[in-house]
Amino acid sequence: MKRIKPRSSGCAALIVLASVGASLQVGETMAASSEPSVASSAAPASSSRSANRALRKRVYAAFAKDKSIEAGDIGVSATDGAVTLTGTVADAAQIEKAGALASSAAGVQSVKNKLTVRRPFGQ
Repeated sequence: MKRIKPRSSGCAALIVLASVGASLQVGETMAASSEPSVASSAAPASSSRSANRALRKRVYAAFAKDKSIEAGDIGVSATDGAVTLTGTVADAAQIEKAGALASSAAGVQSVKNKLTVRRPFGQ
């Protein structure tokens, strides 16, 4: 490749970068047109995401109804009816209680309970 010596404050370098960028955009456009369209599969993914989000909200609502659970440090993820609980709780009894509450929410098919007991600072 030929070296270009800029005569002024980098104008030639900007021109070279612009031409390289333009050639990359052309190559990307050609590559994108040869790939199959995925727009048809976007609708099911969107409905699945909203169903998972609704399931998470139902599990959090079940936690909110039971005042013995401190759900502030509990994370809930849902995928097609499978719920995973992560985070920490104050004592071991809350681990079992949170699992039972999560499984009682409408639409929950299985619960993976990864909760742990919160340890005091410094231990």
